[in-house]
Amino acid sequence: MSDTHIKPSEQPIAKLSFDDFKAIVIADYRVAVESRFVSLLGRKEVLTGKAKFGVFGDGKELAQIAMAKVFQLGDWRSGYYRDQTFMFAAGIFTVYQFFSQLYAHPDVEADPSSAGRQMNSHFATRMLTPEGRWVDQTLMKNSASDISTTGGQMPRLLGFGLASKLYRNNPELADLNQFSNGGNEVAFGTVGNASTSEGVFLEAVNAAGVRQIPTVISVWDDGYGISVPNEIQTTKADISEVLKGFQRDENGEGFEIFKVKGWDYPGLCETYEQAAKISREQHIPVLIHVTEMTQPQGHSSSGSHERYKSKERLAWEKEFDCIAKMRAWMIESSIADERELAEIERGVKDYVRTEQRKAWSDYNRALKKDVDEAITLLAAIPDETVQVLFNELKSISEPSLREVYSTVRRVIRLLRNVQSEEKKALLSWYEQKQQVNRERYNSHLFTDTVESPKHVPMVAAEYTEESKTVDGREVLNACFDANFARDPKLVAFGEDVGKIGDVNQGFAGLQAKYGEQRIFDTGIRESAIIGQGMGLAMRGLRPIAEIQYIDYLVYGLTVLTDDLASLSYRTKGGQKAPLIIRTRGHRLEGIWHSGSPMSMILGSMRGIHVCVPRNMTQAAGMYNTLLRSDEPALIVECLNGYRLKERMPVNVGDFTVPLGKAEIVREGRDVTVVSYGSTLRVVQEASVELEKLGISIEIVDPQTLQPFDEEHLCAQSLGKTNKLLVVDEDVPGGASAFILQQILEAQNGYYHLDGQPRTLTAKAHRPPYGSDGDYFSKPSADDVIEAVYALMHEANPKDYPALFS
Repeated sequence: MSDTHIKPSEQPIAKLSFDDFKAIVIADYRVAVESRFVSLLGRKEVLTGKAKFGVFGDGKELAQIAMAKVFQLGDWRSGYYRDQTFMFAAGIFTVYQFFSQLYAHPDVEADPSSAGRQMNSHFATRMLTPEGRWVDQTLMKNSASDISTTGGQMPRLLGFGLASKLYRNNPELADLNQFSNGGNEVAFGTVGNASTSEGVFLEAVNAAGVRQIPTVISVWDDGYGISVPNEIQTTKADISEVLKGFQRDENGEGFEIFKVKGWDYPGLCETYEQAAKISREQHIPVLIHVTEMTQPQGHSSSGSHERYKSKERLAWEKEFDCIAKMRAWMIESSIADERELAEIERGVKDYVRTEQRKAWSDYNRALKKDVDEAITLLAAIPDETVQVLFNELKSISEPSLREVYSTVRRVIRLLRNVQSEEKKALLSWYEQKQQVNRERYNSHLFTDTVESPKHVPMVAAEYTEESKTVDGREVLNACFDANFARDPKLVAFGEDVGKIGDVNQGFAGLQAKYGEQRIFDTGIRESAIIGQGMGLAMRGLRPIAEIQYIDYLVYGLTVLTDDLASLSYRTKGGQKAPLIIRTRGHRLEGIWHSGSPMSMILGSMRGIHVCVPRNMTQAAGMYNTLLRSDEPALIVECLNGYRLKERMPVNVGDFTVPLGKAEIVREGRDVTVVSYGSTLRVVQEASVELEKLGISIEIVDPQTLQPFDEEHLCAQSLGKTNKLLVVDEDVPGGASAFILQQILEAQNGYYHLDGQPRTLTAKAHRPPYGSDGDYFSKPSADDVIEAVYALMHEANPKDYPALFS
């Protein structure tokens, strides 16, 4: 691997002699040409089949160099997949690493951003030690892991910037100097002009203006969103015109907005110097609209921009190519002549080619061990058909792992009736490599560090004779109070969380006690709330982001599924965001407040723990666990449980509920009933009448759906009862299907069944308003009684005759 890299100077241009100024400009030109040639060569590598897909930052070089000049240690980038020049210019990423990612090299040394898990130009800095602890962010230039969803980088940008504001204004955080230097950090966001049409962009811009968050947002405007021109994307075809109302007023509120051309090197340098200074010193948001950019190779390697750009536009792009314009300006200003520039260009091309070849060679060398071992094992097998496959594999000059392992698996199938030492050696090798490939391609869905929730000690809730019986909301309130007193890093926010202490009073009185820096209200902007929480969590704070009702989680789902849930996986444990999303759901009446879309959550949020406590004491224990660990989680509180009575634990801020540990809440002999959240209470209610009918049910509460019952308590119960009913209020085939898969397949529970397992769910539609609508749309105690009775009738019709015949 090479660590050679061309870096521009970061000295302020205005204070330099001409010779120093000339040296800086030439160094910057070198980086621009380097990045351009990376784009050109990268596209060729895709088209020749060495890489799967390519997306590049050509045409955006000069603006990104200007941004890199003002990007300091401790600053944060939340960008998108056009920012390769910035990464090179800031010294964060190398050409070698760029090509390693293009080839999907599954190694964090070669591709520190993702170990080959993300397509090229998706950048990230590694923020964790091998044990999973934070490194000192103030000694780094920090880049959040990029995502492909357009505009998706904007919500977390809010959190990166807000963290600086909190670190500057909250003296309790002064000791956390590995995350901030007195709040001096700026969060830089980059976004394509077409993506400013996304709701998440406008939501984030509004939130940044309201809170005066120190962000510098760059809009790279090349006139198109793939093939769709600005005239169709944006009112007036100009985002800075649209945002004029956000311009700072005489009171200093709002954004500072700059507009600069993407080929104007001096103008770009001056603009970014001003913008960063304003944001850093005054803690205000800035937007820089960089216009007249080009995209010489089109959107990506999958198509040609000649299909949708006119000849006139293509000619204009050639004339106003930023590197060509800089080159002409340098010659005109006597900074360099044609000979000097041609020599620079030749040297840069040689350098990029050398780095590309090293990356390709190292990628193949990393795979060669598997290839050579497989070929040796296959060559030893005395079977004609195997030898045909062996020769086919051997004839491939640079076989992929897919080709190697596909061949090995075909051979294993061919030898299914053969017993030999050679086959045994092949099988042994294959099993060993399965572990290696799981680590390469499937590891780190969660951080799995020393600070994982699984390592949090289990502490039981304690009660005394003096323990009071209170509303469930009071248990939560006491839990939050104790944790806020214990940990100054803790912050909470959401709609109505601050002044009134949330709509169900879980935070009642806590803003007055701990201040508006720690507990505060937000506007109605779910994606911004979740993104803000993610950014704060990545900067060392411990946020609880509240979404008022689970029904409205869908408005923040893109941030949850595309960004937060995949963060640990897509960086192979290089980044983490221990955000807790707090919400409430279940058993409220009405189409938009009925709240049980668990299948949506389970299907889209793998990488986030999903906690479904049956009461507020269990919820408090889960908060205590999560606030002492480092993985993201969603906690769904029971909406109809805040005023139900519970005993107050004396250790309300310290007891813990382990994740993935189910609990038998009622022992029984006849039927295992698995339920969670509010329907679990419905099942408990039904159990009383079932007992009168001579039926004893065992009720299992999984407590968390992700992870699910890791000790296989459900299967153990099923081994006793041999009958299974799953009750929840998601749609038919929703979370209940997931639970069945876990019990019957993952836990081998099907061995214990003596009849068909059943599910009892809500109807496919959302429930209408009113108690009658709820009764006929979601499982009631009557439904549970009849469903259990039907299982008993099926097993023993003599003692349990049919109810409706």
